[in-house]
Formats: sequence, C-alpha cells, structure tokens
Amino acid sequence: MLDIVAKRGWYFLFSALLILPGLLSMILPPGGWSTLNSGLRPGIDFTSGSVLDITFTREVTQGEILQQMEALGHPEALVQSTGRRSVLIRTKQLKEASGEERAERQLIQEHLEENVATIESAAFDSISPIIAQETVRNTVLAMAAASLFILFFIWYAFRRAPKAYRYGISAVIALLHDVLIVLGIFSILGRVINMEVNTTFIIGILTVAGYSVNDTIVVFDRIRENVIRHPDRAFPALVNASIIETVGRSLNTSFTTFLILLAMLLIGGASIRGLLLVVAIGVVVGTYSSIFIASQFLVIWEREEFGKVFRLGRRAPGAAATGLLHLMLHIIGR
Repeated sequence: MLDIVAKRGWYFLFSALLILPGLLSMILPPGGWSTLNSGLRPGIDFTSGSVLDITFTREVTQGEILQQMEALGHPEALVQSTGRRSVLIRTKQLKEASGEERAERQLIQEHLEENVATIESAAFDSISPIIAQETVRNTVLAMAAASLFILFFIWYAFRRAPKAYRYGISAVIALLHDVLIVLGIFSILGRVINMEVNTTFIIGILTVAGYSVNDTIVVFDRIRENVIRHPDRAFPALVNASIIETVGRSLNTSFTTFLILLAMLLIGGASIRGLLLVVAIGVVVGTYSSIFIASQFLVIWEREEFGKVFRLGRRAPGAAATGLLHLMLHIIGR
C-alpha cells in the first residue's frame, strides 16, 4: 500500500512555499515590488467610492481617459481597460444630484462624450463609507462565526472517536490554510493585474470554506470508522488506509467540479469571473488540504511531534521556528 502519511513533512513544506509568497505580497507596502501596486486591492464594497463602467463606440486607451478625468478634477481616478472599447473608472464617492445641481457622474459622462467618443452604455455603482465599514466588519464576523461553527460541529459529530476535539481543530486549520492560499493568490493578482476583491470574493471564500470542510469530513469520517473498528492498529497506518480508501472519491468529485467551473470561467461574464476564480482555486486547494494537511495534522498531533517544537521554543528565542524546520526535515528524511 502506498504510504502517504510517511511523506507528511513534504506536504507541510510545500504548503509553506505556497503560502509564503502570498503573505509577503499582503505584508509588503505599496511599491514593494518595483512599480507594482499593493496587494489585495479592495473594491468599493470595502473602501467606499464610485465606479463607472463605460463602453464607447470606438477603441479608447487608459491614457486618454485618465487625462480627461484629471481635467475634470479627479486625479485620484483609477482607470482600467476591460475591453477595446470599454473602461472601468474608479473614483472617490461622486456627488448625487441636489436641487438644480446635476449628478457628478452625469457631468463626467457628458465630458467624456464631448472629448473622447460617444458612449454606447454606462453602468454606475456607489458605496458610502458607512456601508463599506459595515461590509468589512460583517465579513470578519462571518468568517469567525463559520470557523467556530465548523469546530464545534465536527467536535460533536466525532464525539464517539477518541480525542474528538482534534478533528474539529484540524479541520479549522486546514480551512485557514486554504483561505490563506486564496488570499495570497488574489494579493499577487492585485499587484500584477489590479484585480480587486469585493463582496463576490467574500461569497467565494465562504463557498471555499464549505467545500474544504466537506472534503475533510469525508476523510475524517473514514478515519473515525477505522479507529473504532481497529483500535489495536497504529494511528498513522489507520490514517494512511483511510486516505487510500477515500482519495478516489475526493479526486473524482473535485475534478468534475473544477471542469464545470473552468467552463463557466471561459464562457461566463466578467461580473462573476472573480467569484468563479476563487471557487476554482478553492476546490483544488481544498482537496489537497483535506488529504495532505488536515489528516497529516492529526498524525503529527497523535505522535506529539509538535511538542518537540514547543519544548525547543521554551529554551531560547527563535528555537521554535528552527525546531519546526528540523522537524519537517526529520520527517522528510524518514
């Protein structure tokens, strides 16, 4: 039988290599990567402001639109091409019509029609600072509530298994692993192609959380069955057998889901592309973490391998990090 558990050090090392670039992208200040912008670019759902999505009757460039926006007194405007004839213009919150004064967005559209080209279609969206703050707070609360619910639900569902709380904590750790990778990828995309995160991104993150936990529970459930059925066998061997028994189902389900998402990415509209990309990445990462992170974490916990790191950490500053590296290399070398 293929011994997947024996290579667990490689899996954690590989995950660290995936997470580290994203963390650096989120931590580094604007301009940290040469002239690239800061990562995890929040949309107006989180920062407040206004967005104009305009399609002209001829091809336009970002430069000429930006020049006109500066002439209108909006040097802060960010202009992004979404097609040969269409642009996305993001500015500070534009004033609405009041009394005889017309809406500021109408003045912008008229100016662009006079100085650039005739506008074929235009869409407008605006978020106030209060709503933006509420969105950020509700996002954090939603993720915290989801994580706690998952922890206690799995703890209760696996209450007949020895040390059931470990299953819940391991599932949440795998969930955080998946979220960190998705956030890191979108942070890098924010620097490279100015991809913004908005409420659809949060919907995608919550979807990823549900999919990741669902896949993890499939593996955990088989581990629980084998632990109860074969209490005399070594725990790593039981985990390895459980992974072998469930890996086919996990891969088949994830592969078919990914194919559907890929098709929707190719033919779907721009409005849902960010959501689909989040879920597609989450499906791949969630499948990986359920097999190679959550289950392996149970083994490491059972064998008290993390205890060695903590004991080293009490002896000298920085020893825990060194101990963790030595632990992974030791496991890999087995």
